[in-house]
Amino acid sequence: MESLDLNNPTVLGAIAAVAALILIGIIIGFVRARKKRSALEAPAPAPPEPEALQEERPKIEVPEAREATAEPTQPIQIEDLVPGPAPEPLPTLIPEPTVVPPPRPPADLSAFRSGLRSTRGNLISRLAGVFRKDRELDASILDEVEEVLITADVGVHTTQRILQALRAKLSNGELGSAEDAWEAIREESRSILASSGGGLAIDHKPTVILVVGVNGVGKTTTIGKLASRFDRQNKSFLLAAGDTFRAAAVTQLEVWGRRVGCEVVKGKDRADPGSVIFDAIQKAKDENLDIVIADTAGRLHTKVPLMDELKKLGRTVEKALGRPADHVLLVLDATTGQNAIQQAQLFKDALPVSGIVLTKLDGTAKGGVILGIVDRHEVPVEFIGVGERVEDLKAFDTESFLEALFEAPEDLESSAEAANAS
Repeated sequence: MESLDLNNPTVLGAIAAVAALILIGIIIGFVRARKKRSALEAPAPAPPEPEALQEERPKIEVPEAREATAEPTQPIQIEDLVPGPAPEPLPTLIPEPTVVPPPRPPADLSAFRSGLRSTRGNLISRLAGVFRKDRELDASILDEVEEVLITADVGVHTTQRILQALRAKLSNGELGSAEDAWEAIREESRSILASSGGGLAIDHKPTVILVVGVNGVGKTTTIGKLASRFDRQNKSFLLAAGDTFRAAAVTQLEVWGRRVGCEVVKGKDRADPGSVIFDAIQKAKDENLDIVIADTAGRLHTKVPLMDELKKLGRTVEKALGRPADHVLLVLDATTGQNAIQQAQLFKDALPVSGIVLTKLDGTAKGGVILGIVDRHEVPVEFIGVGERVEDLKAFDTESFLEALFEAPEDLESSAEAANAS
């Protein structure tokens, strides 16, 4: 084997190259071993979180660090936070004004006083003798009050109701003076009449008002006065002459019709009153009128066949109208006193009486019957007649009635002195 010549430059260069390659290989191997060992010593990565936990965990944003400056902190302005011009201030909300209904016009108190003059003279003057200012109020006065109320045609049932209220206040020590006794009677009477004076609602076209009552109570006259009242209210209406058994009733109704300028539907003498009222309702429906006021034949409330005819008339109205009559007004004569209470019961048995018209109140001392009628039958009083004139048919007003009826004697004297002075 030929030996290497170490003095040969070519040989020396080859040896140096091989040595360099060997050194590079050693270095590369060392680096790879170092990386592998570092990878083995590093901690294992955490497993990924479930999606539900990632959604629930809030993201925390770390603001970038700002270099501290020596300048003082400036207050934050609205313009710095909201781009553009500042928003306009919200308008101040002004609440809408509360609509207050107009006050109810006062009733004609003077007319009530005039109409109840006879009743007041009978009732109040006698009660004034019972409630004397120098008399101690005790249980002995109740018998005297009972006698006064019954003779004023208040009625036994209603008298006992008022006495029970007085007895309760007396036992509770609430009747210390005559004024307390007057007020106790007014209070109980106000409770009895609470449903009266509501007025006739005109809710349908046509609204049918059936007027009933015995002979001579003033039905036809009441119808004429009602017609004048509706005419002043600019209502359209017609009259039905259902009293075909009395020729004068038809003639009287025609006079009222000409006076108020409305039509009167009538039939032949002795015609069926039901057919007349049926035709009147049909005509009112065709002409789109507001009201039909139907007269009926006066009848004795003690005659059963006549009351049966009244029931038939009610069925005829329901057939023509598609519903019962809107209002059934029972006209009663105040001068009949307790008999009016009996009439009310029998007419209620025939028809659903919805309201009472009490006529001729100015000519009787029995005006206290109003309390008895309403208390016994729970039918409100809608109108009272206090004179012959058209305007003397007054809408009933409870407070005016009580003030006119239960005025204490000293109040009457004051009213008289004021009237004389004027």
